[in-house]
Amino acid sequence: MSRQYGGVLRPRGLENAAAGTFHIPSLTLPNLVFEQPAISILLPVALGTAVGYANRPKDTQNFYLAIKQPPLRPPPWLFGPVWTALYAGMGYASYRAWSTGISSLDPQKVLLAKEGATLYTIQLGLNLLWMPLFFGYKRPVEATVDIAALTGVTGYLTYIWGQVDEVASWCMVPYMGWLGFATYLCVGAGYLNDWNFSDKVRPVSQKKE
Repeated sequence: MSRQYGGVLRPRGLENAAAGTFHIPSLTLPNLVFEQPAISILLPVALGTAVGYANRPKDTQNFYLAIKQPPLRPPPWLFGPVWTALYAGMGYASYRAWSTGISSLDPQKVLLAKEGATLYTIQLGLNLLWMPLFFGYKRPVEATVDIAALTGVTGYLTYIWGQVDEVASWCMVPYMGWLGFATYLCVGAGYLNDWNFSDKVRPVSQKKE
């Protein structure tokens, strides 16, 4: 089956490609996540908190203070409040963009809302992957690749959401700013430690009391 676009017949399966979007249901969180503001906000906060505790906060802080860091390194206590606020902000942005776009009478905005949902899911996965790579497995190269990809995807997501709902786009600005700073810290730490974190510090959980 085909549909006509501007006098050109395109296969039905290429409708989204023709519109410049790539909504991938298998890589997208369920619609319910974006439809309910409480779920939209609390899910990334809960997932981020879970990943943080899974990486053992004491071990993470011990490692963070032991490796060489670039200038402007924040104190360890700052990360928790900052990330909680950023997760809540991105969650609210996802709700705004979805609810505005999916209910629009403009078919292009509907498609952009769906594309944004896929991009949001991908960036959230990349976000949650960074901490285990950097602190858990101590792989600075892989962590740098991850955060670079995360920043790129999030930048494009912010652009897409800006075409659907300006408030959603502005809600992502603090997150984008922090990602830029976090990329600097990640690259700086990798460079100053010769891109090798192995055996930099013995985990607190393994030390004798």
